[in-house]
Amino acid sequence: MSEQEQAEIRLEFAKVKQEHTDFDAAINAMIAMGCDALQVQRMKKKKLALKDRLQELEDRIIPDIIA
Repeated sequence: MSEQEQAEIRLEFAKVKQEHTDFDAAINAMIAMGCDALQVQRMKKKKLALKDRLQELEDRIIPDIIA
């Protein structure tokens, strides 16, 4: 993988990580305000999808080492 590709992946990782953090804050605010449980559940599902994307990007940056 070239340096350019790795830099792009790291940039996307940083963006997705920030979005994940934003979702976490939004979910906590929604819970504190007593929002609809279904809306909170949908936000949590989106946050989980972001977490999966973070793991996928991390796997591309740090490949598995076969011992």
